[in-house]
Amino acid sequence: MEKQNLVQLLKANPYPGRGIVLGCSPSGQKAVIAYFIMGRSANSRNRVFTTKGDGIITEAANPAEMQDPSLIIYAPVKKVGSRTVVTNGDQTDTIADCLAAGLRFEDALRTRTFEPDAPNYTPRISGLLMQEADGFAYQLSIVKSANGNPAGTQRFFFDTPQPQPGEGHFIHTYAGDGNPLPSFIGEPVLVETGEDIDAFGEGIWQALNAENKVALFVRFIAQDGSEETRIYNRFTKQ
Repeated sequence: MEKQNLVQLLKANPYPGRGIVLGCSPSGQKAVIAYFIMGRSANSRNRVFTTKGDGIITEAANPAEMQDPSLIIYAPVKKVGSRTVVTNGDQTDTIADCLAAGLRFEDALRTRTFEPDAPNYTPRISGLLMQEADGFAYQLSIVKSANGNPAGTQRFFFDTPQPQPGEGHFIHTYAGDGNPLPSFIGEPVLVETGEDIDAFGEGIWQALNAENKVALFVRFIAQDGSEETRIYNRFTKQ
């Protein structure tokens, strides 16, 4: 698989929806995490990322204008020991609870299905970054309808036990804009990462469609467990 330029991929797609990137920095010394959200409706755009503990939550930028919080207010990032969970919905809690109970990433997601937002049936995308004694490993998953048919659920899991320096994998909810929105198809895309968190985060933020982007979370984790985190919000919380 040819490694893609993440910035160019994002510039070419006006609506990838929500997206997760997990990978390894070019030096091989840092794990790379990115999660972004986008929105087409006023309610979906009315959000910010806020730090909570060692993770983040979504909140209403203007609480007075929030209409329906279901499916858009959740904790995208949580930590369970040295493991970091990142998802596009409340399955973050499902995964974190299962890991704490000694179960697996896959076990958690086999209890979940796609989002009940007909006619889009938005996929649930999830990632798990694991810090291990000899480096990092990660898993990605997408849980989606059966080609738009809500009668069936498809679950796909992708393991990367030995991330290569300068490489990451990118998975997102939608193949592009449309009505209904077409779901992501295929394997996570192999993409380039970066060594500098600010350059990497700013590149993603500027590449996302200006009309549709809402918020971005970026975290780099060194092998000693130290972390750097950046949050980009389109709106300011009121």
